[in-house]
Amino acid sequence: MAGLRSIDVPFVALGPSGVSVRDRLKGLTPEDERVLRLVGEHLGSLASRDLAARCADGSGHSATTWAARKRGLTGGSSSRWAGSITKATPDQWALARRGQAAHLDSLDAGIRTIAHRLSLPLGEKGTKRAPGGYRSKREWFAKSRRLAALEERRAVVAADRAAGVVHVVRGGRRLLNTRHHLAAANLTEAGWRARWEASRWFLSADGESGKRFGNETIRVTPDGEVSIRLPALLADLANAGNGRYVLAARVVFAHRGTEWADRIAGNRAVAYRIHLDVDRGRWYLDAAWTRPVVRTMPLEAARVAGMVGVDTNADHFAAWHLDVHGNPVGDPRRFHYDLSGTAQHRDAQIRHAISRLLHWAKRCGVTAIGIENLDFADEKTREKHGRRKRFRQLVSGIPTGKLRARLVSMAAGLDMVIVAVDPAYTSQWGAQHWRKPLATPTRTTTRHDAASIAIGRRALGHPIRRHGGPPGRRLGEAPPHDDRSDRRGHRTAQAGPGDRGREETRHPATDRAQDARSRAGTTRTRATSAPKTVRDARSNRTWTQCSLLDTV
Repeated sequence: MAGLRSIDVPFVALGPSGVSVRDRLKGLTPEDERVLRLVGEHLGSLASRDLAARCADGSGHSATTWAARKRGLTGGSSSRWAGSITKATPDQWALARRGQAAHLDSLDAGIRTIAHRLSLPLGEKGTKRAPGGYRSKREWFAKSRRLAALEERRAVVAADRAAGVVHVVRGGRRLLNTRHHLAAANLTEAGWRARWEASRWFLSADGESGKRFGNETIRVTPDGEVSIRLPALLADLANAGNGRYVLAARVVFAHRGTEWADRIAGNRAVAYRIHLDVDRGRWYLDAAWTRPVVRTMPLEAARVAGMVGVDTNADHFAAWHLDVHGNPVGDPRRFHYDLSGTAQHRDAQIRHAISRLLHWAKRCGVTAIGIENLDFADEKTREKHGRRKRFRQLVSGIPTGKLRARLVSMAAGLDMVIVAVDPAYTSQWGAQHWRKPLATPTRTTTRHDAASIAIGRRALGHPIRRHGGPPGRRLGEAPPHDDRSDRRGHRTAQAGPGDRGREETRHPATDRAQDARSRAGTTRTRATSAPKTVRDARSNRTWTQCSLLDTV
C-alpha cells in the first residue's frame, strides 16, 4: 500500500570489540586507602585542568595543542599518567559533542511539531503520520510560548556548536544537580560530597604492548599483586622500588581469568581502572583489553538451524522458536525483568533475563536470535506524543542501547549471533496473521507472542503472512472453508514468496468495506448479476425466489 514505508533488510550485528572484567580489592589497609585517595585526588585535579584546556581549544584542537597539554601535565605526574589523562579528555569532549548534536536534533523535532500543530485549526484531528491541532485556545497559547522558548534555546545551542563550545561536568551533571535536592535523593551533604569527590578521581591507566605484564603504570602480576607507579609529587609514599606502591590486596579474575592471564604472560596491553563504590565502601579493579575483529557468521549460515524470534517489551522478552521454514515450534516463552529501582538493579535484571534467554535458545539448537533494531530516539520527544505521558515514560524506560550491547556481547560468549530486523509493523501484522491461528483451548497467544513470530520470520527471510498448503493448491492460497455460505465470506488468497507487496496489509475483503470504497468513488471493473434471492418483507424467517433471474 502507498502509505507503508519500505522494510530494511535484516543484518547480523557485529560482535564485541573489547572485554572488561572486574574484581574487588579485598584486604586493603588504611594506608592503602589513603594512598589511593591521594593519588586519585591529585590526578583528578590534573584531569579537570586538562579538560578545561581542551574545551577552551574548541574545534581548533590539533596535535600541537595536545603535545603542549601533555608536557604541562608530565611535571606533576609522569609521562604515562599524562598520556592517559590527555587520551581520556578528547574522548569526553567528543562524547559531549555528540550529545550536543542529539540535543539540537531534539529541539528541531520539537519546533517542527509545535509549528505544524499551531498552523492547524483548533480541534482538527490528526493522522498516523502527523498530529492534529490543539484542543483549546489555552493549550494553543501555552504551546506558542513553548515554541518561542525552544527557538531561543536552539539559537543558543546552535551558536555553541558553531563555535565548538561544549559544556561538560566531570563527575556528571546529574550528580551535580542532586546537590540541590538532597532530601529527594535521601542523601546528606557529607554523603553527597563523598560521592562527588570519588566520581572526580582519576585512577585509570592505558595498557602498553611490549611492556611488562602489559601496563607500566598500574601493574598486576600473574599471582594477583597490584602495584601503582606514583606521580612525581607523591613519590615519597612509595613502599617499593622505582617509585611504586604495592597494595596489600590480591585480585583473582574469576571471569575470563584465563584469557587475562594469557595476555599478561605475552606482555600484551591491558588497561586498568581503580574506583571506589562509596555506598558499599568497597574498592574495585577493572581490567579491559581489545579483541581482534572477529568475522561474524554470514546471514545464510545463521538461518540454517532456524531462529528464535524475540519481542522486546518494557518488562519482559517474548520469545518463540521457529524452524528453518518459519513455523513455530513448541510453546512461547517469556523472560521477565524489572526496570524499576537503581541503575545497578536494572542492569542486573537485564543481564539475568538475557542469560536465561540465551541458554534457552541454546537448548533449542539454534545459532541465531532475531530481534528488532529498536531506536527510540525520536519516540521519546515530549512534543510527538503530547499528553501520552505514560507512553513516553514507558519508551524511555527501555534501555535499548545497553540491551543491544549486552545481548551481542553475551551471545558471542555462547557462539551465537544476533540478527537485527526492521521493527516496522511486526506487532500489527503478527497479531493479524498469527495470534488467532495459534490460540488453543489451553494456550492464549498474546500480541507479544505473535510479534515474536513476525520478528523471527523476518529474520529468516520469510514473509510475515502465512502461506502454502497441501499439493494441488496454488502456493499462497488459503484452504477452503468448511461450507460455502455467504456468512463465511470470500476465500482469501495470500501472497507468495516472490509477490510484490507481500509485506503490506491486505485490502478489506468484506462487503461493507467494498461498499465503503464504492461510496468513496471507486468504480467496479465488471458487471455483477442480480441476487438470486430476496428477503420477504412480510416475514423474518422465509425466503422467496426472485422472479427476475440472471439480469444484468
